[in-house]
Amino acid sequence: MNMKAAIHEQYGPPEVLKIVEIDIPKPKRNEVLIKVHFSTVNRTDCGFRSAEYFISRFFSGLFRPKNKVLGNEFAGEIVEIGADVSSYNIRDKVFGYNDSTFGANAEYMVVSEKAAMSILPTGKSFRESVAITEGGHYALVDIRAAKVQAGQHVLINGATGAIGSAAVQLIKHLGANITAVCETKHVDLVKSLGADVVIDYTKEDFTKLNKQFDFVFDAVGKSTFGKCKPILKPKGIYISTEFGPGAQNPFLALLTPILGGKKLMFPMPFIKQEDIEYLKELVEKGKYSPVIDRVYPLEEIVEATKYVETKFKTGNVLIQIAE
Repeated sequence: MNMKAAIHEQYGPPEVLKIVEIDIPKPKRNEVLIKVHFSTVNRTDCGFRSAEYFISRFFSGLFRPKNKVLGNEFAGEIVEIGADVSSYNIRDKVFGYNDSTFGANAEYMVVSEKAAMSILPTGKSFRESVAITEGGHYALVDIRAAKVQAGQHVLINGATGAIGSAAVQLIKHLGANITAVCETKHVDLVKSLGADVVIDYTKEDFTKLNKQFDFVFDAVGKSTFGKCKPILKPKGIYISTEFGPGAQNPFLALLTPILGGKKLMFPMPFIKQEDIEYLKELVEKGKYSPVIDRVYPLEEIVEATKYVETKFKTGNVLIQIAE
């Protein structure tokens, strides 16, 4: 049996993606087969496809991609289970995240029953659930690394991306005071997500603010530790989602804690089953809702990817694969 899938057989621009028919994967004893209804295109997918950061090739294949089908976020229905699977049943509706083998940009995918996956949040559809995990877990890793607490003052640069829009909501839930940075047309959206103060970057440079923060979170990686130091409190923390100019951020993450005072952190992203359940719980309580920008059919994944790489998307870009 065959299925449609978006594959890439070499690294490069969005055009290396192509829609082909390949074999439907067969689940192993500890795996489930999922009929995918929705997936997404996000920064993680784009980074592994382009291999812009050469270090990614040590995970994805040095010369050619070993996982040809991308897509790390998925929402769909389990249609087959391996002999040893005990956590799920056929017809379970699930969502989750898989950046170890990817595979969601296809009509079917297999994942381990121990993967970062769960039953859909109560009352939510595949469309509403698929984008819970990528931006949510990246934001969660950095928020936890910075040990954000109620009453602290946090600045989020890039508050309308998948990570930034999730961070606003997750930090608001913790009770911190949020200053968020975005462009003019998104000010109302960011306020609705929970920001206490919104700065329009087209009118004001947030690094020149006459205020200091416990945590500056650059969710788009467009600033630097040096530029943000004046707005950090004496023990303030800066985290960026990018390596920074000249890949300086991993180096500064080793150096600044030794020097004392203001420091840069560069936590490695990871996701656990407990993180999925935590994000799911917040969705069910109405404390977190992924922002959806556009929905493309699988056949238009190149166009979807090009749009993501403009870096002007709002929240998440979905790929619809089934009804």
